[in-house]
Amino acid sequence: MNYLNAKKLSLVSLTVLFMSCNSQNQNNHFPKGTYGYDVELFKNQKIEILQLTDEDSGASVLIAPGYQSRVMTSTASGMEGKSFGWINHDYIEAGEFNTKFNPFGGEERFWLGPEGGPFSIYFKPNAEQTFENWNVPKELDTTPFDVVEKSGSKVSFQKTFELTNTSGTSLQVGVNRTIKLLPKEAVAKTLKTPLNESLHWVAYETENILTNKGENNWTEDSGFLSIWLLCMFNPAEKGVVFLPYNEGNEDELGKVVEDDYFGKVPSERLIVKDGVVYFKVDGKQRNKIGLSPERSTPYCGSYDPESKSLTVLWYSKPEEPAKYVNSKWGEQEDPLKGDALNSYNDGPVDDGSIMGPFYEIESSSPAALLKAGESITHTQRIFHITGDEMRLNELVQNLFHVSLHDIELVF
Repeated sequence: MNYLNAKKLSLVSLTVLFMSCNSQNQNNHFPKGTYGYDVELFKNQKIEILQLTDEDSGASVLIAPGYQSRVMTSTASGMEGKSFGWINHDYIEAGEFNTKFNPFGGEERFWLGPEGGPFSIYFKPNAEQTFENWNVPKELDTTPFDVVEKSGSKVSFQKTFELTNTSGTSLQVGVNRTIKLLPKEAVAKTLKTPLNESLHWVAYETENILTNKGENNWTEDSGFLSIWLLCMFNPAEKGVVFLPYNEGNEDELGKVVEDDYFGKVPSERLIVKDGVVYFKVDGKQRNKIGLSPERSTPYCGSYDPESKSLTVLWYSKPEEPAKYVNSKWGEQEDPLKGDALNSYNDGPVDDGSIMGPFYEIESSSPAALLKAGESITHTQRIFHITGDEMRLNELVQNLFHVSLHDIELVF
């Protein structure tokens, strides 16, 4: 999401917040911050939810079909366990809908790029790309996705719809999205190490397929889309996102990190060191960074030393070079020169209002330059692991070649 006008969007959220009589729902039997609290919130609001649950461990994933099959949150330890996703409780309790955008929150939401530029799907043709004219298509905001298959550990959704981009091109879109809990074997394979039995964890995968359902090709001249997955998590005072990057000459690979989305990120919040980008995610200052496909790797993570919670994100970055959409608003030098991986830290805007706080990690597919009937697939896996810090450190060192000590003391 583009937060250049987060101040105005925050006011939309805050207006609804004040209409909510009591953010701590009296019918909720679990404290705020637990998975059970979030489950009961949706039940009390009579919002349809689906859950994928491992009965033995209590690992669970909470999904809202009405919010485009969004993963709202997850836990490693049942109803009383920590809830990892950021949810806008007050907005949901108020039960209001906005025609511009509804900031429901959610641990992983399905969106499409590009957001800005000549082929944006968030602005009408010939409209100036300002906040006043920005609107999230209802298909990515309020339109439910249809359940086509469900089991205890997997659920599949689909939706077909039409979008018109800023250039006036009509795009016939098909989306298939499958969410599944990952078993131990798949977790060990992705993390390149088995998890110690003392650790608590939840792991899930989303497979997202985008299809050109029309008769015309999606081209560099007429327009194209990309799969865009945005993950909203709860910030922490000492929280850090860490993103390994491909080292090399800037003349060949470009900048290591884009760090000037809202003005340059202060050095006390962004450190580039020994092949890793470190980004402070405490929910206290609004910043955003991005890694290009030349620099990014398929892995990144975040760590909260206070709760000893480690999050690892893997996404299906192609091995061969690919073009990525540019979501910058307004004029662009190259609509196909964008980021593959982003992270956002929320914080107050000029008047002190705030939408969250939360932080995000976002992954994107390459640009979907698809012929009629063709598809592109983007897969993402999220792992939340808590427990003994020594065991967590072993995992981080094996996968990222840094220590938790390095991460904790980097700022």
